[in-house]
Amino acid sequence: MSQKPSIPKGTRDFGCPEMARRYYIFDTLRDVFRSFGYAQIETPAMEGLDTLLGKYGEEGDKLLYRIQNSGEKAALAPEKGLRYDLTVPFARFVAQHRGEIAFPFKRFQIQPVWRADRPQKGRYREFYQCDVDVIGSPSQLNELELVQITQEVFRRLGVSVLLKINNRKVLTGLAEICGFPDKVVDITVAIDKIDKIGIDAVEAEMLEKGLTPEAVKVLRPVLESKGGFEEKMALMRGLMTGVSAEGVRGLDELDELFGLIAAAGISMPVELDLSLARGLNYYTGAIFEVKALDWQIGSICGGGRYDNLTGIFGLPGVSGVGISFGADRIYDVLVGLDKFPAGLESVATVLFANMGAAEAAWVLPLASALRAAGISVEIYPESAKLRKQFDYADAKGIPFISINGENEMAGNKLNIKNLASGEQKEFPIGDIAAICNFLRV
Repeated sequence: MSQKPSIPKGTRDFGCPEMARRYYIFDTLRDVFRSFGYAQIETPAMEGLDTLLGKYGEEGDKLLYRIQNSGEKAALAPEKGLRYDLTVPFARFVAQHRGEIAFPFKRFQIQPVWRADRPQKGRYREFYQCDVDVIGSPSQLNELELVQITQEVFRRLGVSVLLKINNRKVLTGLAEICGFPDKVVDITVAIDKIDKIGIDAVEAEMLEKGLTPEAVKVLRPVLESKGGFEEKMALMRGLMTGVSAEGVRGLDELDELFGLIAAAGISMPVELDLSLARGLNYYTGAIFEVKALDWQIGSICGGGRYDNLTGIFGLPGVSGVGISFGADRIYDVLVGLDKFPAGLESVATVLFANMGAAEAAWVLPLASALRAAGISVEIYPESAKLRKQFDYADAKGIPFISINGENEMAGNKLNIKNLASGEQKEFPIGDIAAICNFLRV
Protein backbone atom coordinates (compact mmCIF):
# COMPACT_ATOMS: atom_id res chain seq x y z
CA MET A 1 0.00 0.00 0.00
CA SER A 2 1.46 3.38 -1.01
CA GLN A 3 2.02 6.05 1.62
CA LYS A 4 -0.07 9.19 1.36
CA PRO A 5 2.33 12.13 0.87
CA SER A 6 2.26 14.75 3.62
CA ILE A 7 4.34 17.42 5.35
CA PRO A 8 4.74 18.17 9.09
CA LYS A 9 2.07 20.29 10.77
CA GLY A 10 2.97 23.96 10.90
CA THR A 11 4.85 23.84 7.59
CA ARG A 12 3.66 24.58 4.06
CA ASP A 13 4.46 23.93 0.42
CA PHE A 14 4.61 27.01 -1.80
CA GLY A 15 3.64 26.63 -5.45
CA CYS A 16 4.51 28.98 -8.30
CA PRO A 17 1.78 31.59 -7.58
CA GLU A 18 2.64 31.65 -3.86
CA MET A 19 6.36 32.03 -4.54
CA ALA A 20 5.72 34.91 -6.95
CA ARG A 21 3.73 36.68 -4.23
CA ARG A 22 6.28 35.92 -1.51
CA TYR A 23 9.09 37.35 -3.59
CA TYR A 24 7.02 40.44 -4.24
CA ILE A 25 7.11 40.96 -0.45
CA PHE A 26 10.82 40.08 -0.17
CA ASP A 27 11.78 42.35 -3.08
CA THR A 28 9.76 45.24 -1.64
CA LEU A 29 11.51 44.83 1.71
CA ARG A 30 14.95 44.58 0.10
CA ASP A 31 14.37 47.75 -1.92
CA VAL A 32 13.29 49.71 1.16
CA PHE A 33 16.09 48.35 3.37
CA ARG A 34 18.73 49.16 0.76
CA SER A 35 17.32 52.66 0.28
CA PHE A 36 18.25 53.33 3.93
CA GLY A 37 21.78 51.96 3.53
CA TYR A 38 21.35 48.42 4.91
CA ALA A 39 23.31 45.48 3.42
CA GLN A 40 22.27 41.81 3.36
CA ILE A 41 23.87 38.90 5.26
CA GLU A 42 22.90 35.26 5.89
CA THR A 43 23.66 32.89 8.78
CA PRO A 44 23.34 29.08 9.03
CA ALA A 45 20.00 27.39 9.70
CA MET A 46 21.56 25.71 12.74
CA GLU A 47 23.47 27.28 15.61
CA GLY A 48 25.21 25.85 18.63
CA LEU A 49 22.63 25.20 21.35
CA ASP A 50 24.73 27.29 23.74
CA THR A 51 24.26 30.23 21.34
CA LEU A 52 20.48 29.90 21.42
CA LEU A 53 19.58 28.84 24.96
CA GLY A 54 18.83 31.50 27.56
CA LYS A 55 18.23 34.33 25.08
CA TYR A 56 14.45 34.00 24.62
CA GLY A 57 13.17 33.39 28.13
CA GLU A 58 11.96 30.15 29.63
CA GLU A 59 9.00 29.83 27.27
CA GLY A 60 11.14 30.58 24.22
CA ASP A 61 13.70 27.95 25.20
CA LYS A 62 10.92 25.34 25.24
CA LEU A 63 10.17 26.12 21.59
CA LEU A 64 13.71 25.52 20.32
CA TYR A 65 14.11 22.66 17.86
CA ARG A 66 17.10 20.58 18.92
CA ILE A 67 19.11 18.69 16.30
CA GLN A 68 20.21 15.14 17.08
CA ASN A 69 23.92 14.63 16.43
CA SER A 70 24.85 11.75 14.16
CA GLY A 71 27.98 10.04 12.88
CA GLU A 72 30.87 8.29 14.57
CA LYS A 73 31.66 11.11 16.99
CA ALA A 74 28.07 12.13 17.71
CA ALA A 75 28.49 11.83 21.47
CA LEU A 76 31.41 14.31 21.42
CA ALA A 77 29.87 16.86 19.04
CA PRO A 78 28.44 20.11 20.46
CA GLU A 79 24.67 20.21 20.66
CA LYS A 80 22.91 22.19 17.94
CA GLY A 81 19.48 23.67 17.30
CA LEU A 82 17.55 25.33 14.49
CA ARG A 83 17.55 29.08 14.83
CA TYR A 84 14.55 30.53 16.72
CA ASP A 85 14.99 34.03 15.31
CA LEU A 86 17.54 36.06 13.35
CA THR A 87 18.60 38.51 16.07
CA VAL A 88 20.61 36.17 18.31
CA PRO A 89 22.49 34.66 15.33
CA PHE A 90 23.12 38.24 14.17
CA ALA A 91 24.66 39.12 17.55
CA ARG A 92 26.85 36.02 17.29
CA PHE A 93 27.81 37.04 13.73
CA VAL A 94 28.79 40.55 14.85
CA ALA A 95 30.93 39.26 17.73
CA GLN A 96 32.58 36.63 15.53
CA HIS A 97 33.31 38.99 12.62
CA ARG A 98 33.98 42.20 14.59
CA GLY A 99 37.29 42.79 12.82
CA GLU A 100 35.60 42.84 9.41
CA ILE A 101 32.73 45.18 10.30
CA ALA A 102 32.50 48.98 10.22
CA PHE A 103 30.32 50.26 13.09
CA PRO A 104 27.54 51.24 13.21
CA PHE A 105 26.76 48.10 11.21
CA LYS A 106 23.50 48.16 9.27
CA ARG A 107 22.31 44.79 8.03
CA PHE A 108 19.18 43.06 6.85
CA GLN A 109 18.46 39.34 6.69
CA ILE A 110 15.63 37.38 5.03
CA GLN A 111 15.68 33.72 6.09
CA PRO A 112 13.47 31.03 7.67
CA VAL A 113 13.30 30.34 11.41
CA TRP A 114 11.79 27.44 13.33
CA ARG A 115 9.73 27.22 16.51
CA ALA A 116 8.16 24.12 18.09
CA ASP A 117 4.91 26.02 18.56
CA ARG A 118 1.29 24.88 18.34
CA PRO A 119 0.19 25.55 14.75
CA GLN A 120 -2.82 27.83 14.33
CA LYS A 121 -4.06 30.58 12.02
CA GLY A 122 -1.19 32.95 11.34
CA ARG A 123 1.28 30.88 13.42
CA TYR A 124 3.61 28.34 11.85
CA ARG A 125 6.51 26.13 12.95
CA GLU A 126 8.61 27.16 9.97
CA PHE A 127 8.34 30.72 8.75
CA TYR A 128 10.40 33.53 7.29
CA GLN A 129 11.60 36.56 9.18
CA CYS A 130 12.82 39.69 7.45
CA ASP A 131 15.02 41.56 9.91
CA VAL A 132 16.64 44.95 9.65
CA ASP A 133 19.06 46.01 12.42
CA VAL A 134 21.70 48.59 13.18
CA ILE A 135 24.28 47.76 15.84
CA GLY A 136 27.04 49.86 17.36
CA SER A 137 25.12 53.08 18.07
CA PRO A 138 22.88 54.06 21.03
CA SER A 139 21.28 56.98 19.16
CA GLN A 140 17.50 56.94 18.92
CA LEU A 141 17.83 58.28 15.39
CA ASN A 142 18.19 54.58 14.63
CA GLU A 143 14.79 53.89 16.20
CA LEU A 144 13.34 56.71 14.10
CA GLU A 145 14.86 55.17 10.97
CA LEU A 146 13.12 51.87 11.73
CA VAL A 147 9.83 53.76 12.10
CA GLN A 148 10.45 55.38 8.70
CA ILE A 149 11.29 52.00 7.16
CA THR A 150 8.08 50.52 8.57
CA GLN A 151 6.02 53.36 7.16
CA GLU A 152 7.60 53.05 3.71
CA VAL A 153 7.28 49.25 3.54
CA PHE A 154 3.57 49.25 4.28
CA ARG A 155 2.96 52.29 2.07
CA ARG A 156 4.41 50.35 -0.86
CA LEU A 157 2.42 47.24 0.04
CA GLY A 158 -0.79 49.27 0.35
CA VAL A 159 -1.56 48.15 3.92
CA SER A 160 -2.78 50.52 6.65
CA VAL A 161 -1.02 49.75 9.94
CA LEU A 162 -0.71 50.97 13.52
CA LEU A 163 2.74 51.10 15.13
CA LYS A 164 2.74 50.56 18.90
CA ILE A 165 5.75 51.62 20.96
CA ASN A 166 6.80 51.08 24.58
CA ASN A 167 10.11 50.88 26.47
CA ARG A 168 11.42 47.94 28.49
CA LYS A 169 12.88 50.31 31.09
CA VAL A 170 9.33 51.44 31.79
CA LEU A 171 8.34 47.81 32.35
CA THR A 172 11.28 47.45 34.75
CA GLY A 173 9.96 50.54 36.52
CA LEU A 174 6.51 48.93 36.79
CA ALA A 175 8.06 45.94 38.57
CA GLU A 176 9.78 48.33 40.97
CA ILE A 177 6.75 50.50 41.78
CA CYS A 178 4.63 47.45 42.58
CA GLY A 179 7.32 46.15 44.93
CA PHE A 180 8.58 43.16 42.92
CA PRO A 181 11.74 44.24 41.06
CA ASP A 182 12.88 40.60 40.90
CA LYS A 183 9.70 39.63 39.00
CA VAL A 184 10.23 41.84 35.93
CA VAL A 185 10.53 38.83 33.60
CA ASP A 186 7.38 37.20 35.00
CA ILE A 187 5.48 40.47 34.76
CA THR A 188 6.70 41.08 31.19
CA VAL A 189 5.83 37.56 30.01
CA ALA A 190 2.32 37.89 31.47
CA ILE A 191 1.69 41.39 30.08
CA ASP A 192 2.86 40.25 26.65
CA LYS A 193 -0.23 38.00 26.45
CA ILE A 194 -2.79 40.70 27.20
CA ASP A 195 -4.13 40.88 23.62
CA LYS A 196 -4.54 37.10 23.49
CA ILE A 197 -5.98 36.25 26.93
CA GLY A 198 -7.26 39.55 28.37
CA ILE A 199 -6.34 41.56 31.46
CA ASP A 200 -8.07 39.27 33.98
CA ALA A 201 -6.11 36.22 32.83
CA VAL A 202 -2.90 38.29 32.84
CA GLU A 203 -3.54 39.28 36.45
CA ALA A 204 -4.25 35.65 37.37
CA GLU A 205 -0.92 34.61 35.84
CA MET A 206 0.95 37.31 37.78
CA LEU A 207 -0.66 36.11 41.01
CA GLU A 208 0.45 32.56 40.18
CA LYS A 209 4.00 33.86 39.72
CA GLY A 210 4.02 35.25 43.27
CA LEU A 211 2.79 38.84 42.98
CA THR A 212 0.39 40.02 45.67
CA PRO A 213 -3.13 41.32 44.95
CA GLU A 214 -1.91 44.77 46.08
CA ALA A 215 0.90 44.69 43.50
CA VAL A 216 -1.47 43.63 40.72
CA LYS A 217 -3.83 46.44 41.74
CA VAL A 218 -1.00 48.96 41.19
CA LEU A 219 -0.43 47.66 37.66
CA ARG A 220 -4.06 47.55 36.49
CA PRO A 221 -4.53 51.32 35.87
CA VAL A 222 -1.39 51.28 33.74
CA LEU A 223 -2.57 48.33 31.64
CA GLU A 224 -5.99 49.92 31.19
CA SER A 225 -4.72 53.45 30.55
CA LYS A 226 -6.44 55.37 27.77
CA GLY A 227 -5.86 58.71 26.12
CA GLY A 228 -3.03 60.04 24.03
CA PHE A 229 0.72 60.15 24.50
CA GLU A 230 0.74 63.13 26.87
CA GLU A 231 -1.94 61.67 29.18
CA LYS A 232 -0.16 58.32 29.42
CA MET A 233 3.21 59.93 30.04
CA ALA A 234 1.76 62.14 32.80
CA LEU A 235 0.29 59.04 34.48
CA MET A 236 3.61 57.18 34.30
CA ARG A 237 5.73 60.10 35.52
CA GLY A 238 3.40 60.44 38.47
CA LEU A 239 3.95 56.79 39.35
CA MET A 240 7.68 56.55 38.58
CA THR A 241 9.21 59.83 39.75
CA GLY A 242 11.17 59.31 42.95
CA VAL A 243 10.41 55.58 42.93
CA SER A 244 12.12 54.11 39.87
CA ALA A 245 15.12 55.82 38.26
CA GLU A 246 15.16 53.14 35.53
CA GLY A 247 11.51 53.74 34.76
CA VAL A 248 12.09 57.50 34.48
CA ARG A 249 14.98 56.86 32.06
CA GLY A 250 12.59 54.83 29.92
CA LEU A 251 10.06 57.67 29.95
CA ASP A 252 12.77 60.13 28.92
CA GLU A 253 13.68 57.87 26.01
CA LEU A 254 10.04 57.69 24.95
CA ASP A 255 9.79 61.49 25.07
CA GLU A 256 12.85 61.76 22.82
CA LEU A 257 11.66 59.12 20.35
CA PHE A 258 8.14 60.51 19.98
CA GLY A 259 9.68 63.95 19.52
CA LEU A 260 11.81 62.62 16.65
CA ILE A 261 8.75 60.94 15.11
CA ALA A 262 6.86 64.23 15.20
CA ALA A 263 9.81 66.13 13.73
CA ALA A 264 10.14 63.60 10.88
CA GLY A 265 6.50 64.10 9.90
CA ILE A 266 5.53 60.43 10.19
CA SER A 267 1.99 60.05 8.85
CA MET A 268 1.47 56.42 9.90
CA PRO A 269 -0.50 56.18 13.17
CA VAL A 270 1.88 55.64 16.11
CA GLU A 271 0.78 55.18 19.72
CA LEU A 272 2.32 54.61 23.14
CA ASP A 273 1.03 51.24 24.37
CA LEU A 274 1.97 50.72 28.03
CA SER A 275 0.80 47.09 27.88
CA LEU A 276 3.22 46.27 25.06
CA ALA A 277 5.94 44.01 26.45
CA ARG A 278 7.54 41.87 23.68
CA GLY A 279 8.34 38.64 25.54
CA LEU A 280 11.97 38.25 24.46
CA ASN A 281 14.38 38.78 27.34
CA TYR A 282 17.11 40.57 25.40
CA TYR A 283 15.22 43.85 24.83
CA THR A 284 16.42 46.74 27.02
CA GLY A 285 14.94 49.92 25.53
CA ALA A 286 12.34 50.88 22.93
CA ILE A 287 10.09 48.07 21.74
CA PHE A 288 7.85 48.05 18.66
CA GLU A 289 4.86 46.13 17.36
CA VAL A 290 2.87 46.64 14.15
CA LYS A 291 -0.78 45.69 13.64
CA ALA A 292 -2.74 45.68 10.39
CA LEU A 293 -5.73 48.01 10.74
CA ASP A 294 -8.02 46.42 8.15
CA TRP A 295 -7.38 42.71 8.70
CA GLN A 296 -7.68 40.66 11.89
CA ILE A 297 -4.39 38.91 12.61
CA GLY A 298 -1.63 39.03 15.23
CA SER A 299 1.28 41.44 15.01
CA ILE A 300 2.90 41.51 11.57
CA CYS A 301 6.07 43.26 12.63
CA GLY A 302 7.97 43.74 15.88
CA GLY A 303 11.32 44.52 17.44
CA GLY A 304 13.25 46.72 19.81
CA ARG A 305 16.58 47.83 21.29
CA TYR A 306 19.02 45.41 22.88
CA ASP A 307 22.07 46.69 24.75
CA ASN A 308 23.68 43.52 26.06
CA LEU A 309 23.21 40.82 23.44
CA THR A 310 26.68 40.81 21.89
CA GLY A 311 28.23 40.88 25.38
CA ILE A 312 27.14 37.25 25.77
CA PHE A 313 29.48 36.44 22.88
CA GLY A 314 32.44 38.44 24.20
CA LEU A 315 31.70 41.84 22.68
CA PRO A 316 30.32 44.01 25.50
CA GLY A 317 29.09 47.59 25.30
CA VAL A 318 27.61 47.37 21.79
CA SER A 319 24.02 48.55 21.56
CA GLY A 320 21.70 47.54 18.74
CA VAL A 321 18.13 48.02 17.61
CA GLY A 322 16.11 46.19 15.00
CA ILE A 323 12.71 45.27 13.71
CA SER A 324 11.45 42.06 12.13
CA PHE A 325 8.82 41.87 9.38
CA GLY A 326 6.74 38.68 9.53
CA ALA A 327 6.58 37.76 5.85
CA ASP A 328 4.06 34.95 6.33
CA ARG A 329 1.57 37.10 8.21
CA ILE A 330 2.09 39.99 5.79
CA TYR A 331 1.34 37.52 3.00
CA ASP A 332 -1.92 36.51 4.70
CA VAL A 333 -2.90 40.18 5.10
CA LEU A 334 -2.18 40.96 1.43
CA VAL A 335 -4.22 37.94 0.33
CA GLY A 336 -7.09 38.87 2.66
CA LEU A 337 -7.15 42.47 1.45
CA ASP A 338 -6.52 41.52 -2.21
CA LYS A 339 -3.46 43.78 -2.33
CA PHE A 340 -1.13 41.72 -4.52
CA PRO A 341 -0.62 43.28 -7.96
CA ALA A 342 -2.13 41.44 -10.90
CA GLY A 343 0.20 39.42 -13.12
CA LEU A 344 2.75 38.38 -10.49
CA GLU A 345 2.19 34.71 -11.25
CA SER A 346 2.91 35.03 -14.99
CA VAL A 347 6.35 33.56 -15.67
CA ALA A 348 6.63 34.19 -19.42
CA THR A 349 5.45 37.22 -21.41
CA VAL A 350 5.10 35.40 -24.71
CA LEU A 351 4.67 31.77 -25.73
CA PHE A 352 5.99 30.65 -29.11
CA ALA A 353 3.60 28.01 -30.38
CA ASN A 354 5.25 24.89 -31.80
CA MET A 355 4.06 24.32 -35.38
CA GLY A 356 6.67 21.68 -36.24
CA ALA A 357 10.42 21.03 -36.17
CA ALA A 358 11.32 23.56 -38.89
CA GLU A 359 9.13 26.29 -37.40
CA ALA A 360 10.52 25.69 -33.89
CA ALA A 361 14.08 25.95 -35.21
CA TRP A 362 13.16 29.21 -37.01
CA VAL A 363 11.95 30.94 -33.82
CA LEU A 364 14.95 29.92 -31.67
CA PRO A 365 17.12 32.96 -32.57
CA LEU A 366 14.07 35.26 -32.20
CA ALA A 367 13.41 33.90 -28.72
CA SER A 368 17.06 34.47 -27.78
CA ALA A 369 16.96 38.05 -29.11
CA LEU A 370 13.82 38.83 -27.09
CA ARG A 371 15.30 37.33 -23.92
CA ALA A 372 18.43 39.45 -24.44
CA ALA A 373 16.11 42.49 -24.63
CA GLY A 374 14.52 41.62 -21.28
CA ILE A 375 11.40 39.76 -22.46
CA SER A 376 10.55 36.43 -20.82
CA VAL A 377 9.91 33.80 -23.49
CA GLU A 378 8.70 30.19 -23.62
CA ILE A 379 8.67 27.85 -26.60
CA TYR A 380 6.08 25.08 -26.42
CA PRO A 381 8.15 21.89 -26.41
CA GLU A 382 5.99 19.72 -28.69
CA SER A 383 4.09 20.11 -31.95
CA ALA A 384 0.58 19.78 -30.50
CA LYS A 385 -2.89 20.99 -31.42
CA LEU A 386 -3.15 24.77 -31.19
CA ARG A 387 -6.06 24.47 -28.76
CA LYS A 388 -3.80 22.65 -26.32
CA GLN A 389 -1.13 25.31 -26.67
CA PHE A 390 -3.65 28.11 -26.13
CA ASP A 391 -4.94 26.32 -23.04
CA TYR A 392 -1.38 26.08 -21.74
CA ALA A 393 -0.84 29.83 -22.18
CA ASP A 394 -4.15 30.53 -20.43
CA ALA A 395 -3.37 28.20 -17.51
CA LYS A 396 -0.01 29.89 -16.91
CA GLY A 397 -1.30 33.42 -17.41
CA ILE A 398 0.98 34.08 -20.40
CA PRO A 399 -0.45 37.25 -22.02
CA PHE A 400 0.91 36.83 -25.59
CA ILE A 401 1.21 33.95 -28.04
CA SER A 402 3.24 33.90 -31.27
CA ILE A 403 2.08 31.49 -33.99
CA ASN A 404 4.43 31.20 -36.95
CA GLY A 405 4.12 28.83 -39.92
CA GLU A 406 5.35 28.64 -43.50
CA ASN A 407 3.94 32.07 -44.49
CA GLU A 408 5.67 33.89 -41.60
CA MET A 409 8.94 32.08 -42.29
CA ALA A 410 8.79 32.93 -46.00
CA GLY A 411 8.04 36.61 -45.32
CA ASN A 412 10.48 36.96 -42.39
CA LYS A 413 7.55 38.19 -40.28
CA LEU A 414 6.77 37.45 -36.64
CA ASN A 415 3.08 37.07 -35.71
CA ILE A 416 2.07 37.96 -32.13
CA LYS A 417 -1.37 37.97 -30.53
CA ASN A 418 -2.45 39.72 -27.32
CA LEU A 419 -4.65 37.10 -25.66
CA ALA A 420 -6.49 39.62 -23.48
CA SER A 421 -7.46 42.16 -26.17
CA GLY A 422 -7.37 39.88 -29.22
CA GLU A 423 -5.09 42.34 -31.04
CA GLN A 424 -2.78 40.60 -33.50
CA LYS A 425 0.20 42.14 -35.31
CA GLU A 426 3.04 41.16 -37.61
CA PHE A 427 6.57 42.54 -37.26
CA PRO A 428 9.72 42.23 -39.35
CA ILE A 429 11.90 39.75 -37.50
CA GLY A 430 14.71 42.30 -37.29
CA ASP A 431 12.61 44.95 -35.55
CA ILE A 432 13.17 43.70 -31.98
CA ALA A 433 12.48 47.15 -30.51
CA ALA A 434 8.96 47.32 -32.00
CA ILE A 435 8.25 43.74 -30.92
CA CYS A 436 9.34 44.54 -27.35
CA ASN A 437 7.18 47.69 -27.26
CA PHE A 438 4.15 45.62 -28.26
CA LEU A 439 4.90 42.97 -25.62
CA ARG A 440 5.34 45.57 -22.88
CA VAL A 441 1.86 47.10 -23.30
